[in-house]
Amino acid sequence: MVSSSPSNAPQSCPHVPPYMTTPLYTVACLKNRLLASDVYEIVLKKPANFTFTPGQFVLFQVPLLKNPKDVQPRAYSIASTPEEEELIFIIRLKSGGRSSIWIENILKAGMYVQFQGPFGLFLLDRTTPKDYLFICTGAGIGPFRSMILDHMKRPVLCHPEPKKAQHDTDSKRIDLIFGVRNEAELFWQEDLQELAQKHENFFIHLALSKASDQWKGHRGRVQTLVPLITKDFSNKNVYLCGNPDMTTEVKKLCLEEWGVRKEDLHVEGYM
Repeated sequence: MVSSSPSNAPQSCPHVPPYMTTPLYTVACLKNRLLASDVYEIVLKKPANFTFTPGQFVLFQVPLLKNPKDVQPRAYSIASTPEEEELIFIIRLKSGGRSSIWIENILKAGMYVQFQGPFGLFLLDRTTPKDYLFICTGAGIGPFRSMILDHMKRPVLCHPEPKKAQHDTDSKRIDLIFGVRNEAELFWQEDLQELAQKHENFFIHLALSKASDQWKGHRGRVQTLVPLITKDFSNKNVYLCGNPDMTTEVKKLCLEEWGVRKEDLHVEGYM
């Protein structure tokens, strides 16, 4: 990825080979709003024939401000679920970036956007009997929203009790650790807390690395919060998404100190 890409572009974003026949869609932008400090929520109309799996991303065709004919692809993870009628994207801006300038100054509701996709293999293992542990920072929460909401609505694919009715929804424990720097960068906390109240197996944990004196939650990076939530990782299926420094460090901790099995660790770093 080039340095001008937004800070939440998946590192797995490929340069699309010419032999790929993934369709190009042209859709209306329904909403573009500032969600938190330097974080935007983009909502697009979903094409009638568009399907994807939670965790995947699309490539937006982003025009250059001074030359709209100069278009380059940028990757954005889908934050909405396949059942939702709109496509939601959470994007953290990067100063001077092509996409950031376009999103902040050009893209408005009513305009049309082109994208290609879906792409990506950062998918939820729904056959595992293990509990889920999601660890993210900033806009990295986007694909986790899609995964978690979709998972809660689907029937059990694998259950530790063989006689459990297969139409039951999955009740395995789900922990979501969401880290940002300060209160100004927080978003969706009310929605997440409401979700936790509705589902007794879902737990939300917030970590602020540079919180104000008024903050009453955890102070520190997500790395420091994980051991306070669990010390036994033998029954955890772990997912990491966000800042590449975070994902690199937490991946190392998972494999070298916390005892997470390699096959139970899934990583998507954002640039």
